[in-house]
Amino acid sequence: MEDGTLLLVAGALLAGGLAVAQVGDRLRVPGLVFVIGLGMAIGSDGLGWLHFDDYALAKTIGIVALAAILFEGGLAAGFPEIRPVLRPALSLALLGTTLTAVLAGLAASWLLHFSLLEGLLLGSILAATDGAAIFAVLRGSTLRRRVARTLEGEAGLNDPVAVLLVIGFSTWITTEGYNLVDMAEAFVVELGVGAVAGLAVGGASAWLLRRKPLTTPGLYPVASMATGALAFGIGDALHGSGFLSIYLAGLSLGALPIAEREAMATFHDGLAWVAQLVMFLALGLLVFPDALGSVAVEGTILAVLTAVVARPLAVFVATAGQGFGTGEKAVLGWAGLRGAVPVVLATFPVIEGVPRAQELFAVAFFAVLLSTVVQGTTFEALARRLKVTD
Repeated sequence: MEDGTLLLVAGALLAGGLAVAQVGDRLRVPGLVFVIGLGMAIGSDGLGWLHFDDYALAKTIGIVALAAILFEGGLAAGFPEIRPVLRPALSLALLGTTLTAVLAGLAASWLLHFSLLEGLLLGSILAATDGAAIFAVLRGSTLRRRVARTLEGEAGLNDPVAVLLVIGFSTWITTEGYNLVDMAEAFVVELGVGAVAGLAVGGASAWLLRRKPLTTPGLYPVASMATGALAFGIGDALHGSGFLSIYLAGLSLGALPIAEREAMATFHDGLAWVAQLVMFLALGLLVFPDALGSVAVEGTILAVLTAVVARPLAVFVATAGQGFGTGEKAVLGWAGLRGAVPVVLATFPVIEGVPRAQELFAVAFFAVLLSTVVQGTTFEALARRLKVTD
């Protein structure tokens, strides 16, 4: 494409994504689901306007977009808001995600005749909640503050755990001699290194901005972007979780008691929306609707089992003794919205050459799309019915 044509296409796609997202929000359906639908409509199996089948590029787009979304989520909340619910949020992210992955994985292995490891890999993909979808739902929600903050904290901490599970099971399938001990060691090291890197970079940045004010307000978003990029890059370069690093760095900056924090938050809110639209459009283009028909029945059953059985059971176990009532636990279980993140994770096995990876991707996409629409449209009504709203 010529440069002008490329900008025209990019602008048209963003404008179209914005329009359909607004339609979805007015219909009380997660608007970003409509953006995926737009990508599918104009892709190879739809109108054929754009051909896109590059899983590696889709993965890169997803990683960059997810990093931007997690940083914005941390910046918007800040440590003072998350600290009171840090214990249940961590429990949901670590124990809840792992239990959801195991239960959904066993169901996937039985339904689709996958090997146990392949089933656990698919379960790990489906265990990931989507920070973008949850942050968007919570912005317009009247959910009780403690429950909402717990979901926010889990949304930021869940993705690094799910990423490590997916990478671990993919490596286990494709690498001879790899076992549970290797996976557990990598899990502990990557989360530990990621946490230290994120807190160090975020804390240093917050300290510098408090003591050395910048010369103009316009430089504060530049400083916050540099903080996020450094946190992710250093965490990843040291073989830690870059996603955990960038979320914790965002939480550190979100605690800054300076007026310019609002300017940074507004800037990153817009940046996160651009990242979401681009990511959802790319994933929509990547999916070939013709491949979904063959997995519709299994995908539907798996989506139902994950949303109605696996996630709620995991939440009840992970929040035991945390002071939540039955209604609040039910809402926490139902609010595990899927979205682009599981679809991005489903590209990992394709790139790594895992057997039956294309089938796994199609099943994951169908299950995610179904659960996002159903849970996203009923979440607020369920919370009101269970009297978990203010």
